Amino acid sequence: MRRADRLFQIIQILRRSSRPVTAAALADELEISKRTVYRDIADLMGQRVPIEGEAGFGYLLSPGYEMPPLMLTPEEIEAVVLGAQWVAGRADKALANAARDVVAKITAIVPAHLRPFILEPSVGAKPVIQETEGENIDPSMLRAAVREGRKLQLRYRTEMGEETARTVWPVVLGYSDTSRILVAWCELRQGFRHFRTERIIEADMLDENYGLRPGELRRRWSVWREAELQQLGRAR
Repeated sequence: MRRADRLFQIIQILRRSSRPVTAAALADELEISKRTVYRDIADLMGQRVPIEGEAGFGYLLSPGYEMPPLMLTPEEIEAVVLGAQWVAGRADKALANAARDVVAKITAIVPAHLRPFILEPSVGAKPVIQETEGENIDPSMLRAAVREGRKLQLRYRTEMGEETARTVWPVVLGYSDTSRILVAWCELRQGFRHFRTERIIEADMLDENYGLRPGELRRRWSVWREAELQQLGRAR
């Protein structure tokens, strides 16, 4: 890897992390020595790239730092194409069309020698074999509620066929090969719950917000999910 490419890659790694990145982690990803990392970090700081931290603690890039967009690498292009293939084959119509639009935009701006990585990628998403059950709700409305921090009023059918009314605080709409899952804080159960969208009989987005600062609900869910994973690991 050329030194200039390596310096840009260090910035990219720091940009995608919200926590300090150690020299050891940088060295491992870039397959270089920690000594080279320390020298490269010092060079970047000397070029006034706002990197904070020190050896033994880790490094952070100032959130206000802006870098001109870089040309995508073949691996980055194929990563985007793979993700777009998966979304186009599994998401609702709005997201599927958005995924195809992203690929079309990238195709239009990359140089000709990179287009084969889009038109003939070496990766591919597994085709969907099983169709999801019919749904009565609009996934775009659920996503809007997540983005806007709005409560949802659900009429939900449990696995046993019982219908219940729930007021929930949506966290994320998750996608798998065969289903969609709404992760939300349930006021009735006073805890995080997973709602399969094909079991949602009716959903209304309320005018009421759940009153937490941006990102707080997702942070609480992350803590809860980590605890659940640790408990599952101990059970095994």
